[in-house]
Amino acid sequence: MSHQTGIRANDALKKFFGKCRDGSVRVFKVSIVDEELTLASFKEAVGSWEDDYDDQVIPMIEDGQPAYILYRLDSKNTSGYEWLFISWSPDNSPIRQKMLYASTKATLKQEFGSGQIKEELHGIVPDDITLHGFQRYKNAAVGPAPLTVAEEELAELKRCEVGVGVDTRHQTLSGVAFPMTSTAVEAIRGLAIDCHNYVQLKIDLEREIINVECACIVSIENLPEKVPTTNARYHLYRFKHTHEGDYLESVVFIYSMPGYTCSIKERMLYSSCKNPLLYTIESELGLFISKKLEIDSGSELTEEYLQNELHPKKNLYRPKFDKPKGPPNRGAKRLTRPHQSDESQN
Repeated sequence: MSHQTGIRANDALKKFFGKCRDGSVRVFKVSIVDEELTLASFKEAVGSWEDDYDDQVIPMIEDGQPAYILYRLDSKNTSGYEWLFISWSPDNSPIRQKMLYASTKATLKQEFGSGQIKEELHGIVPDDITLHGFQRYKNAAVGPAPLTVAEEELAELKRCEVGVGVDTRHQTLSGVAFPMTSTAVEAIRGLAIDCHNYVQLKIDLEREIINVECACIVSIENLPEKVPTTNARYHLYRFKHTHEGDYLESVVFIYSMPGYTCSIKERMLYSSCKNPLLYTIESELGLFISKKLEIDSGSELTEEYLQNELHPKKNLYRPKFDKPKGPPNRGAKRLTRPHQSDESQN
């Protein structure tokens, strides 16, 4: 399972990768800036790696802000000096930042050179990544085989995942559960009692909440116009229609994502928040959803499309079974002589 974001090292960082391997650089810090891996700071070696460690690593971390730190050890392998890879992701960081750094970690390791990374360390409090914390981590490590890249990504993402809730977050359901505002909750409840037939929900990326963008009455003909062409959204629509002579009202959940016109953060957060949001709507607010859809463009939302999604046509035609033909050129049909006892009876 892979969660790659597409974020890559910028040119300046790539050049630094080439220069930092001569032994002069002891440690450097990498941050994600404008959807690029960027060199934030570095320090040169003074003493041995143990002597330099706490003085050079700890000042590089910031409370509430994830980062990557690569620390050069004094040992070497066939590729050169060996390095310690530190993932700093404090608990009080914004969830979208923690998810973004967890999803980009494998890319940074690959671009720097996985063969030169001897040890890895994950920290959520400063004590985790001190020299003492590193030694404690090494002493506690026993037996199990190292994780694959995909397993590492998944394990780190799970540390960032939270559960669902209208006002709180619980570690019960995979995904990122941003709380809904009271106006969003009231809009959904209004849809449930038919005050309106359409609700559009939007993630506030900075405040990490889900708010209502629009709650109104919309005809099926005008529904495509409600879907933004440059941003992701969640939609709830009460589709009133007839099927085989019966009048039906079906609530449809629509997740619209207009390709790559959205930022990487927006695409990742809307995808991660979808399942917890659905759980909240159905389990906590009690709104039954008949169908969950994902679209690229509002032009897909026609009456025919919704009818086909809600009531797929069944293929009633079943082809008649035909006895398979025998092999070609098998010769004349063989005749069977009557049994002698049969001839005597005749």
